[in-house]
Amino acid sequence: MINKYQKRIENLSAEILQTVSEIDALKAKWVQGAELDREVLTRLKKSVLITSTGASTRIEGSKLSDDQVEKLLRGMSIEKFKNRDQQEVAGYYELLTNVFDSYSSIPFSESTIKFFHRELLKFVEKDKEHRGEYKKKENQVAMVDAEGIPVEIVFNPTLAYLAPKEMQEIVEWTQTALIEKNLHPLLVIGNFLIEFLKIHPFTDGNGRLSRILTNLIMLQQGFAYMPYISHEKLVEDNKPEYYIALRQSQKTFGTDDENIVSWLTFFLRIVLEQSKRAVELLSRAQTEKLLSPQQEIVWKYMQKVRDSIPADISSVTKVLRPTVNQALTKLLKLKMIERIGSGRATRYRVI
Repeated sequence: MINKYQKRIENLSAEILQTVSEIDALKAKWVQGAELDREVLTRLKKSVLITSTGASTRIEGSKLSDDQVEKLLRGMSIEKFKNRDQQEVAGYYELLTNVFDSYSSIPFSESTIKFFHRELLKFVEKDKEHRGEYKKKENQVAMVDAEGIPVEIVFNPTLAYLAPKEMQEIVEWTQTALIEKNLHPLLVIGNFLIEFLKIHPFTDGNGRLSRILTNLIMLQQGFAYMPYISHEKLVEDNKPEYYIALRQSQKTFGTDDENIVSWLTFFLRIVLEQSKRAVELLSRAQTEKLLSPQQEIVWKYMQKVRDSIPADISSVTKVLRPTVNQALTKLLKLKMIERIGSGRATRYRVI
């Protein structure tokens, strides 16, 4: 079994290896330059938790927008979740928060995967009978439309009676490979994810759980920017390609030539984009150091308000109007904000 997994990620194309190298370089830039203000990081994490929760549940058919997710979560402690979409959002948000906050103390193991599944579905009434338990009946992987209705069967996963054995094998292989470091961790993670999704070990929640596990393992492997750039949103924005990559690779499983190049190409492209955006965050943080104290007050106000009007900025911040205008001019030159409208209707928005 180890040879099967190893064979999938041997003799990869120069393009894939180049992408891995680019991600490593960007990861090093983040580690070397990550001096973001704690307040900025906290704000980014809160935003990503909402974005990632909305995106990951929408991939599986939820209809809640990010604004609806945020409104729901704001009253989470007092509201009883009325429908399945709300129940799934609440579970994902709580579990991802736990991963972001405590990943270093969470072991990657089968027991953790089952615990995560229980937590993921803890608010979903219809799933209470199989939370944290591998599937007892066969399931299918289907592509869903905007209404959440299955429109195409992507493939038939591992048979239920084989799921426990195959889960044990892939988890043990992944644990060993990550410890021994003979293979690049991104290739190991990519192989784990596609195997997990091929097995589809639980009756429901496999796709969402795979993305939770992506965050966990990548954080544990030093990709510290995961809480600040949403991996789930990037997958949602490329959802058709996500399904195509899965299908192209998984249809080779069980043959003499198992091949996950299509999946690895997609997965690494998403991680590369995530890495680029993380480094851009650092660039913006460095840019903020160019602002004067008064300009920084204007900038912080604008980050909290969707559309800013100069008169309102001056009124709320107590910064004189000429200074506000100077700040807006500088922020425009630094490409940190954009101008919308003209004349009296002019307003400004953070890019």
